[in-house]
Amino acid sequence: MRKIVEMKDKITIIVGVGLCTLFLIGLATTLTRSMMIGFFDVLPVYILMGLVIAMMFYEAFIDKK
Repeated sequence: MRKIVEMKDKITIIVGVGLCTLFLIGLATTLTRSMMIGFFDVLPVYILMGLVIAMMFYEAFIDKK
């Protein structure tokens, strides 16, 4: 029974992290669709989104204390 719960937790984590990553990437890329906003205006957003995604993956998969 414990194995089923652990597998369900892993699947839930993978789906949640995947959906959140897709949302953040989509949010960051919609900013570049405007002609008024240049790449260097959006660069800080890309940097922050990259850091958030990296921290999310670290927390979900690597940090196992």
